[in-house]
Amino acid sequence: MQEMHVTFLQAAIISIWVAMVMSRGLGGATLTLRFTPMMTGLIVGVVFNDIPNAMITTAAIQLIYMGVFSPGGQMPSEPAIATAVAVPVALLGNMEPTAAVAVAVPVGLLGSYLYQLRFFFNTMIMKLTERYAQEANSSGLTFSIIILPIICSFALFVPFMFVALYFGAPIIADVIKSNAGGVVFHILNVIGGGLAAVGIALTIYVIGKKSYIIFFLLAYFMAVMAKPLNITMVTYAIVGAIVAFIFVLAKSEAVNSAADQPRNNSNNNNQDDDDY
Repeated sequence: MQEMHVTFLQAAIISIWVAMVMSRGLGGATLTLRFTPMMTGLIVGVVFNDIPNAMITTAAIQLIYMGVFSPGGQMPSEPAIATAVAVPVALLGNMEPTAAVAVAVPVGLLGSYLYQLRFFFNTMIMKLTERYAQEANSSGLTFSIIILPIICSFALFVPFMFVALYFGAPIIADVIKSNAGGVVFHILNVIGGGLAAVGIALTIYVIGKKSYIIFFLLAYFMAVMAKPLNITMVTYAIVGAIVAFIFVLAKSEAVNSAADQPRNNSNNNNQDDDDY
């Protein structure tokens, strides 16, 4: 059997990327990058030179994070960390995307504890920030508020992610691949499929209105019926835009009609008064 491995460079690049995302080292945009696995999945695909399979796996992981909230910036599971480990495992072990989802969940949960540890380090830095604020030291505030937290995040996330990728990912992939077709592999697929369904259900519950559920059902059954036609996502997007335009047009017409009704009634009453 060919030995599975993650190279030193691959592990280092992905580790640095995750540290940049978790530390917001790329600016405000990293807040969005932290809450979604899609960009991290793309980076993993580029590093492993397998973007299509990486994005297919990442799309399955994305489903479980749909509708997940982050009160106070804290998430129950970290999507970027989960994707950075689960996608390489899936690529190394030739796993189904649903099986990779089951790997992503515990890794993401461990990542949330790591993020809480980062908060603890930041509270220690706050004392330095308060001192610089009392001294009105602008350069010191920049160092304690921006630079020092980024350094602490890199010191925390880079070693963790590097060890998880360089040593852990090949072992997990080897175990799963050796049990391919067995009970463990079947359980991972079942759990992964169920978690994706939960993510979709949460999204519908959070952002969906009962009157709009019909559009979700329409899109679902259209996708099922049109699957043999191999229709691209661009075509689906165009059809969705047309349906949305028709809905908005019909709704605006209904509102205009409702607004014109009192005006027509008023004109009729005035005409009756004139006749009288």
